[in-house]
Amino acid sequence: MPTLGAIADDFTGATDLATMLVARGHRTVVTVGPESLSGGPEGAAVRDADAVVVALKSRTAPVDEAVGTSLAALRALRRAGCERFYFKYCSTFDSTPVGNIGPVADALLAELGERRTVVVPSFPATGRTVYKGRLFVHDELLDESPMRHHPLTPMRDSHLGRLLTPQTRHPVRLVGLDTVRQGRDSLRAALDAPELADSLVVVDAVSDEDLVTVCEATTHLALVTGAAGLALGLTGPHPEAARAVPASRPGDPGVVLSGSASSATRAQVAHARSRLPHRKLDIASLRADFTGEVARIVDHVRRSWEDEPGKPPLIHSVDDLGDVEHTAAGDGPAASELVERALATCATALVAAGARRILVAGGETSGAVVTALGVRTLSIGAPIAPGVTWARAEGRAHGQDHTVDLALKSGNFGDTAIFTEAWSALA
Repeated sequence: MPTLGAIADDFTGATDLATMLVARGHRTVVTVGPESLSGGPEGAAVRDADAVVVALKSRTAPVDEAVGTSLAALRALRRAGCERFYFKYCSTFDSTPVGNIGPVADALLAELGERRTVVVPSFPATGRTVYKGRLFVHDELLDESPMRHHPLTPMRDSHLGRLLTPQTRHPVRLVGLDTVRQGRDSLRAALDAPELADSLVVVDAVSDEDLVTVCEATTHLALVTGAAGLALGLTGPHPEAARAVPASRPGDPGVVLSGSASSATRAQVAHARSRLPHRKLDIASLRADFTGEVARIVDHVRRSWEDEPGKPPLIHSVDDLGDVEHTAAGDGPAASELVERALATCATALVAAGARRILVAGGETSGAVVTALGVRTLSIGAPIAPGVTWARAEGRAHGQDHTVDLALKSGNFGDTAIFTEAWSALA
């Protein structure tokens, strides 16, 4: 029976966290939504796991919806036997002035009958650190990084206290790096101080060792919150936790579906365009004839499989920030909605046509693709980069069961060559 239950606010974050847990010795299963936690083969996989991560698409959902789905996930995890809980959000603290990080944390604490938790978005392996309560992306403050231009959750302040205070009913406090560096016992004493008894406590961390200390100091808390880096200190019972066997074979058809506008993904697209068959989504054509344009994209991919075998085609939405369109109400669907729908529709058509390896870039795009493919569970396979892994995806779409290798990449993760080099991890 699992003892650790995690709630991830998007699909890339779920596989990101699950990868960390597997590496730390937890037999881990990712379920898509709370419904997959009971019954059928998914229920059996959950019962055999040490940790379960529920993948939600709640990061940019309306607040009430995000809270409702997160509570449903918590209740399902408790029914499955979990005793400790982890609310996972992005290491760049993606949120709006009203949520959803604060409202979800408040709701989970209330459901568990708890009064405080920690807030730890640090993930040094991907360049995210917190010092004096301010979030850095590599050597830049969050609000001076490319995240200030994010089309859905532009981050224009690096101070976590200022970001979180409007979102929560709890006071927001800080425990600084000097206390963390004094070790586990000193940090636990600071967190247990009466003045922090009813708080969301931002904890500084700038190294992996700091995160291990935070983990060791918070074992008595029913709920922790943070990015996947916090899992560094969660040692599991199985040092050799098995990774999933790939669903595909070398040479099987693959495709890259990129819906992210992040600076990292734009660099990855630019690198791949000179090395892979590629096609950029045409927003005007999708508006004019969505079905016909998607069919033309699918035909392009199938021809590329025949003409250039071994080179997974790239379908992407953005070359530069000028491509990011904000459509006014009344002018039809927004570009972001069209991108998600188009790439999700392409995914189902391409799986039906024989695709067995799919790399998806972008959290919202990943959620759309996973939902369209009817994925029920993800079993963690070969790692690709910090925060990115292949997973064996079991799903059902258009009345047909399928199993594919799926990599869900946060827009900000991965090195420049990830679209061309990720496939070698499946060999």
